[in-house]
Amino acid sequence: MRDYRKYEVWQKAHLLTLHIYKVIIPCFPKEEQFELGRQLRRAAYSVPLNIVEGCGRNTDKDFAHFLDTSLASSQETEYCLLLAMDLEYIDKERYGAVLEMVNEVKAKLINLIKTIRIQ
Repeated sequence: MRDYRKYEVWQKAHLLTLHIYKVIIPCFPKEEQFELGRQLRRAAYSVPLNIVEGCGRNTDKDFAHFLDTSLASSQETEYCLLLAMDLEYIDKERYGAVLEMVNEVKAKLINLIKTIRIQ
């Protein structure tokens, strides 16, 4: 079994999730904290959660499958953030900063998936 805490991609995904909870969601209007905010939280915490679940699997194929799911959740997170910016719940500067975090997680996931599939 793999230790998820040792993966830099999990660490970055965890920090992204914390950032969304602590910095992004509080900017939303109260009614959206329970609608779009809820969807954004679920998508965000699904990224590190799927990495953790994949680490608990026995085969590289299973691990890669959960990393794929994590990557899909990062895409969903990205769209929720874009929507929040377009609805003017967050400003462009805040969006740019969090998008940078999302893109870093996505790049690390893609690299890890490639590495695992090559083995």
